[in-house]
Amino acid sequence: MSSPSKWPLSDESIRFIAPTFLINNLKNHPLTRDCYPTAMGYYPKAFGHRMQRLKPDDNLLLYCVEGEGALTVNGRLSSVNAGDCILLRQGISHEYSADPNNPWTLYWVHFQGDSANSFLDYMGYREAQQQFFIGVSATLIATFNHLLAARRTGYSDPAFINAANQLRHLFTQFALQSQQPVAEPETLNLVNVQAYMHDNIHRALDLDALAAVSGLSKFHFSHRYRAQTGYPPIRHFTHMKMEAACRLLDTTEQSVKSIALGLAFDDPLYFSRVFRKIIGRSPRQYRALRLG
Repeated sequence: MSSPSKWPLSDESIRFIAPTFLINNLKNHPLTRDCYPTAMGYYPKAFGHRMQRLKPDDNLLLYCVEGEGALTVNGRLSSVNAGDCILLRQGISHEYSADPNNPWTLYWVHFQGDSANSFLDYMGYREAQQQFFIGVSATLIATFNHLLAARRTGYSDPAFINAANQLRHLFTQFALQSQQPVAEPETLNLVNVQAYMHDNIHRALDLDALAAVSGLSKFHFSHRYRAQTGYPPIRHFTHMKMEAACRLLDTTEQSVKSIALGLAFDDPLYFSRVFRKIIGRSPRQYRALRLG
């Protein structure tokens, strides 16, 4: 694993480095070998913090929640601000440091595993882009703090199996948060659009109506919606309708026809075909399931 920073810890700081035997346990355990933490920490107002790695043998996520800093990757310098997430892949040289006048507060975790690259890709890592603004999130901070709690367990295997799964959850939270950018001119506010979709689940919305809510042209709206969610907007709206249908099938005695009409499907047979295509079974088959 890459050597830790020599930056002197303050009383409030946390730096945990997993011992070799624990890393080997995580590397070989079937529930953790795909992705597991090897070191993690929290540096508040880290005055004088600086790190350089020429060929790191693990991956690193940095999350700046306050202050400023600087990052250099492959000779390219960029500033880091509160709300920025940095993804650094194994083997890529990099250097970073806290701003001398307004030093950053960082959460960080080093990680390895068979699926580490897949998680990096899922979070949005690209060779040309290692830094993303996602905002300062209380949810992400809470998950980081839960992850850091594993350091006080006497290197307990069950605690670190749990921590490895919390790490996966942290990564998927980062990916989800990155899909919900702060609204700016010509930027899609996904939260507002999806709230409108949920509030109008009983209506037959078209692309014109959804684009109007976003304030973008149909072309730009459709392109940005798909880029942020992986789905065309109307298909995603249909998925939301099927979620609502499942909920009604689970919690009410409404007929399939009544549910279809309530979700703006004039033809119950067409509704059933759409339901089967997405859910994998007919509405009546779904209602007959006894699970959990």
